[in-house]
Amino acid sequence: MNIIEVNKIFRKCIIKGYFEPNLMKLDFKKSNVKHPKIHGDGLMQSNILHLFFDIDTGSDYPDGDEWFMAEFLFPYSIKIPDNLKGPDYFTTLSVEEGKNFWHHREILRYKYGKAKKLTESLAFLETKYKELYSLLKPLEKEVS
Repeated sequence: MNIIEVNKIFRKCIIKGYFEPNLMKLDFKKSNVKHPKIHGDGLMQSNILHLFFDIDTGSDYPDGDEWFMAEFLFPYSIKIPDNLKGPDYFTTLSVEEGKNFWHHREILRYKYGKAKKLTESLAFLETKYKELYSLLKPLEKEVS
């Protein structure tokens, strides 16, 4: 096996064995939305924001077993306020001709050398989800 395959397997195991079950304990549930670029199921607490795990990005890095990308997806092709646009919040994700979804990506580093930071990483995911959801909540009526 090469480093890419090993890192993808390790990341998938961490996600399926730790992050998903613990997020489910925090009232997340399986998402019915399919991500246009990431394979696998997502999680959600609200139908307007979905969390996916990108195990491909950076899997070729030697420390790729210590982190992965979390992607928060707002799966609607609508205009959002300018204050929500940009790398701190949401950028566009092309899905089909003329349509875009909105997404936000965060690196999730759950291990620093030999120190595991799983609890802190889980808390970060939950906090970031709540922050982004609170920004999108006013748009909920537009997408219902």
